[in-house]
Amino acid sequence: MRLENSFEVDASAERAWALLMDVPRIVPCMPGATLDETVDDSHWKATMQVKIGPIGLTFATDVERTEADEAARRVKLVANARETRNRGRASATIDSSLAPADGGTRVDIVTDLTLSGAVAQYGRGMIEDISSQMVTTFASCLQAQLGESAQEAEAAVAAQSKPISGLSLFFASLGRRIARLFGRRSQ
Repeated sequence: MRLENSFEVDASAERAWALLMDVPRIVPCMPGATLDETVDDSHWKATMQVKIGPIGLTFATDVERTEADEAARRVKLVANARETRNRGRASATIDSSLAPADGGTRVDIVTDLTLSGAVAQYGRGMIEDISSQMVTTFASCLQAQLGESAQEAEAAVAAQSKPISGLSLFFASLGRRIARLFGRRSQ
């Protein structure tokens, strides 16, 4: 499944690029993610926790930076995750690129995502909605990382440490879907 997301940060492309290349700083900005190990300058190990109602899923994730083009400000990460109790797998290729935008920088993220096992039971629309919410939260954390206050950056990372709540994401997604449905009918 292909997911496309964009957001803007109030920082120069140079500062945003430096942060984007600092994977140990950006992994904790992903909701529910914890950096476990830096293997080398292109390989990392992380844990991602997701809570769906009473069910908690923990994914052991290997992350690799396979490409980095500083001139084009484009980077590609490949993530392979397995649920620690063998309830599913996920693999993703994440292409991120930066472009100037209104005094700041636009970050475009294109993710090719493959899910298998129990995690694959959710429909494409649900996955897209959850992805969109995760990227919004991720963008807020990156913005705090790019800010001038170290306390704001620390607080933003701390806020991301709790597991992603699939139940709250589910209900938020359901609400947006209902709003879209009624929006189409009223036109």
